[in-house]
Amino acid sequence: MNAKIRLFLNSNRGLSLLYLPAVLLFIVFVIYPLFSGINLSFTNWNGYSQKYNYVGFDNYQKMLTDQRFKTAFINTLIYGFGSAILQNVFGLLYALLLNMKFKIRVLVRTIVYMPVIVAQLIMGYVWYFLVQYDGGALNEIVALFHGEPIDWMGEKVRAVIIITVINAIQFVGSSMIIYLAGLQGIPQSLNEAAIIDGANSLKRLRFITFPLLMPSITTSFTLNLIGGLGLFATILSLTGGGPGYASHSLSTLINYFYFSNQDAGYAAAIGIVTFIFMMSISIATLKFFNKREVDYH
Repeated sequence: MNAKIRLFLNSNRGLSLLYLPAVLLFIVFVIYPLFSGINLSFTNWNGYSQKYNYVGFDNYQKMLTDQRFKTAFINTLIYGFGSAILQNVFGLLYALLLNMKFKIRVLVRTIVYMPVIVAQLIMGYVWYFLVQYDGGALNEIVALFHGEPIDWMGEKVRAVIIITVINAIQFVGSSMIIYLAGLQGIPQSLNEAAIIDGANSLKRLRFITFPLLMPSITTSFTLNLIGGLGLFATILSLTGGGPGYASHSLSTLINYFYFSNQDAGYAAAIGIVTFIFMMSISIATLKFFNKREVDYH
């Protein structure tokens, strides 16, 4: 055998061994839990008993008539797409502003990005002290103007909207960073040529900046969408899924059925449906944006 071929095979064998720890971790922490969850979704396991029975597709059929699941499913769509739209709109506006040269732009970037590094649970509790009914900062401000206190999180639609906005505010900085990287990757020569041709700021934004930012839009929107669809800690700290079950997402509903209702089989079925749903939405979003990307090289 040729010496170069032997060297190539030996080097690849060494590289394959380096992959082994990552593959094992992936199997233990991803593949095994996934198939274990699929198995449990066909049972009536209560989460702690050593005995359970297989009930076929009963758990999946139950979702079709469960109003709690329907509410959580609709809320999940609102959290996902609502947060993603807000984060990307304001993230792009921040990026356009902070791509300009002025004295305190580094400080402003830091302030906008800082909430991203705070844990969602902590951020949720910070906002809880602002919006709570008794002694909340917002109601203290309302009282200064002799107004009646408002139960901000006590009404379904308002609670869902507030949670969506809070999630968007926390992670708008991640979109800003992605868009800043995209803006700084656009050749300045393209804008200079457009200025010479008489294009104003809006035309340059429409015909140069937006098309060349599509890879950044794809990345930012997809990541924000996945984060919103999987929203958990913020809801748990602000409402716990209430009032009633009105602000639950699919993620918090899984937690509710597993720990509060002791219905682990049904929780597992919701988890499998959530996984398939999020994966399908993510793939569809990637395909939608990838078709709109342009190559300027």
